[in-house]
Amino acid sequence: MNTELLDAVDARTVELLRALANPVRFRIVQSLAARGECVVGDLVLELPVTQSTVSEHLKVLRDAGIVRGTVDGPNRCYCLNPDALQTMRLAFESLEQRACC
Repeated sequence: MNTELLDAVDARTVELLRALANPVRFRIVQSLAARGECVVGDLVLELPVTQSTVSEHLKVLRDAGIVRGTVDGPNRCYCLNPDALQTMRLAFESLEQRACC
């Protein structure tokens, strides 16, 4: 889709949705939502993919602003970014208000 047709908020929403449009990344977000925050190693144990794959997916989510990461010694800890979730929530609320009854 040509993002020139979108305003800044819509373009941001599309960016967020693209980052979530992968089953592994969506599962990572679900896991972080359930845990509040998580160390990469915990996600590796939970998902049927390698550590490097989890790290690649976390990079996509981090670049999109869906997750935030902090370094705690040798561990990277991630949590969801509430600003990104609010952007998506507002977009879907707007769509819901215009949905068929």
